[in-house]
Amino acid sequence: MGKFIGERIIYLDAIAGISGDMFLGAMTDIAGQLDPNFDLGSLLAKISIDEYDLSVTRGKRASITGLKVDVHPRRQSESEHAEHGARHHRNLSDISEILRKSDISREVRERALSAFTLLAETEGRVHGISPEEVCFHEIGAVDSIVDIIGAMLIMESLGWPRLRSSPVNVGSGTVRCAHGILPVPAPAAALLLQGMEIYSAGEPVERTTPTGALLIRILVGSDGFRPLPCGRIMCIGTGLGGRDTPNLPNALRAILYEPSEIDEGKVRFARDEVSLLASNIDDMNPQDFGLVMERLLDGGALDVWCENILMKKGRPAVKLCCLTKRGDEERVAEIILKETTTIGVRVVETDRYTLWRNIEELHTSCGDVRFKSVSLDGKTLRCTPEYDDLLEIAREKNLPLHEIRKIILRDVRSNL
Repeated sequence: MGKFIGERIIYLDAIAGISGDMFLGAMTDIAGQLDPNFDLGSLLAKISIDEYDLSVTRGKRASITGLKVDVHPRRQSESEHAEHGARHHRNLSDISEILRKSDISREVRERALSAFTLLAETEGRVHGISPEEVCFHEIGAVDSIVDIIGAMLIMESLGWPRLRSSPVNVGSGTVRCAHGILPVPAPAAALLLQGMEIYSAGEPVERTTPTGALLIRILVGSDGFRPLPCGRIMCIGTGLGGRDTPNLPNALRAILYEPSEIDEGKVRFARDEVSLLASNIDDMNPQDFGLVMERLLDGGALDVWCENILMKKGRPAVKLCCLTKRGDEERVAEIILKETTTIGVRVVETDRYTLWRNIEELHTSCGDVRFKSVSLDGKTLRCTPEYDDLLEIAREKNLPLHEIRKIILRDVRSNL
């Protein structure tokens, strides 16, 4: 077996397109396999709207089985309609208020608001109005609100795995919506998919909805269309759409896997996509950098370091640098801007090669200790105990760190 690097990726097979309910169904299928107690209804109950009924059923499209998630808006009574108006016509400020009142994390709230803001800007471009004037119609209806916020909630519950996708089948023909009969893909969906890899196949129906296009744009991005890399499949989820098209099953398949080394040595190094964030700082107390670096690591940075540099007019300064996973740039940049005196952060997207690494827990006379091993061409190069574990044991036993390291390494060698 190859060594697994531990990062989870979800690969979307969008050969039959994507919609909000298909995405929720596929992710719910995955979440249920990872945690038998997972309950989508409890997760969606965090959203501050209750004018809908939820059903999650296992069904079949052509020869493919999967989960169908349906959000059924409840019919308003005349008194409710008079008091609250037509609930399905919401604008961006209404969505923002729903997010503010919902019992959700800051990250889910910000990502969902970014999604709705992008949608408002897109609809505004289509209809020639400002984002604030956009009345969302279908996309502001309760089912689409639940689909979009629910997508962010379930991604959070899965630990925000990276998403990759096959080219997206958009379908063909026409679709009837609040603005009349429109070509497929609908104008908003087409704009959201700009820069993405799309095609058309199968019966002439709408296969990728505006909600589905939005999720692809937000969660996959234009650089996320790649062939399925080598790795170990953990589980497969399938979400069903509303139509049963026999020649091309109306289903979205999602594959959760861990990237791995190819056993035959065809891939010598791990390779991942990261972003490099950097700021030049010449007016900050050097003693403050320690806390900044600590908070950056706690906030999701992969690595943090400082470089001594010389700026204009011969001023000595510090270049604060950190690496992040793709998608974490904004959160990490916010920490830099809040915790330092800089007014700007540079971001460069890049790739990196790393040795294949694996973390395992070994029992020693000092307790259980995590060890990180790295390998090349199938051979282990180094195996070192995790510093944090050594530090905790040294504090508990009131012994120098180097003594604890010596004891633990001796125990491990004696058990080999």
